[in-house]
Amino acid sequence: MSEETYTLLQAVPVFETLGDEDLHRVAEVVVTRRFPGGQVIFREGDPSNTCYVVRRGHARAIREHPDGRTITLTHFGPGDIFGELAMFDDEVRSATVETLDEVDLIAIPGRDMRRLMNEHGAIASKLVVSLGRRMRIANERLTRQSFQTVQSRVAIVLGDLVTQARLEGAGDNGSVELIITQADIAQLAGCSRESASRFLTTLANSGAIEQGRGRIKVLDTDVLTGFIY
Repeated sequence: MSEETYTLLQAVPVFETLGDEDLHRVAEVVVTRRFPGGQVIFREGDPSNTCYVVRRGHARAIREHPDGRTITLTHFGPGDIFGELAMFDDEVRSATVETLDEVDLIAIPGRDMRRLMNEHGAIASKLVVSLGRRMRIANERLTRQSFQTVQSRVAIVLGDLVTQARLEGAGDNGSVELIITQADIAQLAGCSRESASRFLTTLANSGAIEQGRGRIKVLDTDVLTGFIY
């Protein structure tokens, strides 16, 4: 186990309630994985046997509609965890996760986590508390979105992506370039692509962003903040 792995796990919200000794036990069972850009890590319907924490790179969770459309559910960056329910059971995956660029992960085998929870009952109870907190936060976010305008939801998505990019070292208070499509922004904001596109055009005309193919450069986050309530 490297110190980097332990430090990364320490910053993951799901493990925030674990003490030092329990966190070291988790760190001892992880393995490293690397995936190139554009590769599927797992597909919707696959057995759920491993959860992952992102060390470097970016991925997204998607679901495919029967008519062939793909819906983006969320993006993952360094420090994010996905597939965490594999720690508790081996039910099938509820979404597909694919890489957006080269991704380094630490993988936590579900069978090893379940063994640890059987041997050290406190780990299980603490993880349940952490997952409950995450569910409450997600429910609060969905509730807020139901009362927000399209402009507010899109501005929040862009603001969150800028914050994540800056945490990864992309600029400070200057411009930040995001690798994301209008369709992904619309899906993350829970609105139509047409509605998102109109608002992005408004932001571009105001000088807050610059748009390119599959990219958006955010120039002025203060303008974004003005649309958030």
